[in-house]
Amino acid sequence: MNTFKDKEVLITGGLGFIGSNLTIDLVELGAHVTIVDNMLPRQGSNLFNIKEVEDRVRVNISDIRNQLSMNHLVKGKDYIFHLAGQVNHVDSMRNPLQDLEINCVGTLVLLEALRHNNRDAKVIFAGTRGEYGASVKLPVNEDHPTNPKGLYAVTNLAAEKMVLVYDDIFGIKSVCLRITNTYGPRHHMMHDEYGVFNWFIRKAMDNEEIPVFGDGHILRDFLYIKDLVSCMLMTAITDEAYGKVFNVGTAIPVSFLDLAKKIVEIAGTGKVAHTEFTQERKEVEPGDYYADISRIKKIVKWFPKVSLEEGIKQTIDFYRKNKKEYW
Repeated sequence: MNTFKDKEVLITGGLGFIGSNLTIDLVELGAHVTIVDNMLPRQGSNLFNIKEVEDRVRVNISDIRNQLSMNHLVKGKDYIFHLAGQVNHVDSMRNPLQDLEINCVGTLVLLEALRHNNRDAKVIFAGTRGEYGASVKLPVNEDHPTNPKGLYAVTNLAAEKMVLVYDDIFGIKSVCLRITNTYGPRHHMMHDEYGVFNWFIRKAMDNEEIPVFGDGHILRDFLYIKDLVSCMLMTAITDEAYGKVFNVGTAIPVSFLDLAKKIVEIAGTGKVAHTEFTQERKEVEPGDYYADISRIKKIVKWFPKVSLEEGIKQTIDFYRKNKKEYW
């Protein structure tokens, strides 16, 4: 992907799980990367995430809601990967105003900064499969109704609509990705409120019980971070993708019970246990989901390559080497 060599790239939320993995790949491709991140507690930002490229990136500790910062940071950028957001499902219900401020106001500040300072930048927006809510039919394609159950998904859907409006009205080329459950290295493991996959891995590595909610038969498709990063990069350089919405996933349904069993098998430690849903989780649980990814396969020519087994193994290997940075 020589396209990114010497390109100016801004990654919002770049010290988090997805942003840091994307940063590393872009640096290796020769891009000049600037990260903006507010380092809010519990949100997953971690300077260790970019340790291997820390001398080759610019880090701006600021907030996407800060108009002066964003007006400055968007200038001269070729690509903007907008990953910053409040991504804790439970916190979005506990503190909905913060969720609205970060996901909606923050996105609008970024878009206004682009409108006034850099309409030539290309925007890749990271949304969530949670925008669909409960599945009416499976697999879920991009034309499926959007009926989000939690406020986090509502604010993500609103942010996505804003991005598409600025693409349509102001010509700021943008593409929106509705991303399924993603796992892999550099995801925090402090708690399970951003998704349970890496939390399951922590429990197994600590030789503890992996708490599977209910009967464990709810289905998801689980995407390895390297596949997501390759998807973002390929989408960014595909002109036909702009102005569109894409599902990003594996299209392979796996139950949480089978996932937990597989993690235990690969880790060689831990055991599976059933537990009841907490009230907070029960309220926002949408049920089965796996994606129809035929649109992105056709237009972007992307498809996932890392098997679940290989992804789990690579994730466990990473945390065995770097456990003290994430526990």
